[in-house]
Amino acid sequence: RARARGGNIHAEATPHHFTLTEEAAIRYGTLAKMNPPLREEEDRLAVIRGLADGTIDIIATDHAPHTAQEKEKPVTEAPSGIIGLETALALGITELVEAGHLTMAQLLRLMSTNPADLYHLDAGYLAEGGPADIVLVDAAAEFVPERYASKSANTPFTGWKLRGKVVRTICAGRTAYEEALVVK
Repeated sequence: RARARGGNIHAEATPHHFTLTEEAAIRYGTLAKMNPPLREEEDRLAVIRGLADGTIDIIATDHAPHTAQEKEKPVTEAPSGIIGLETALALGITELVEAGHLTMAQLLRLMSTNPADLYHLDAGYLAEGGPADIVLVDAAAEFVPERYASKSANTPFTGWKLRGKVVRTICAGRTAYEEALVVK
């Protein structure tokens, strides 16, 4: 309603909030402790509906690395948050695109174009003379996250079968990440 009245209002959701419910806290303990906390299935579905209808216009990772020692503390003492950079796109492809809630174009807008527009960044598009920031993804490739380049591994998604593997990341025209080729 605020947007309809001309308000400059934006909303974001995280992959963990469109994928997990409060049941994850029982299964994964502090690896699923976050703010806002995970809620019921009805709430998870409401997040998905908000992403699909444009009420929620950004998907953010809320990347919050914590050490294993911090996350091993009792639930009342452990910090909130999980890592999300390395699984965010794959969770979007697996949980939103493959499940039929969004198209790939919608997902990419939510994860790149919309955030760039909000923060007035010269990013989130491809054009001659543009910034040459590109992520190459094999959207059909399945993988199981087990090791992370992040300084931490505090995530409930370790061991999940996901679809949509990043194979190369180019920043300002230079390769910043490239998956090692596996010769079969």
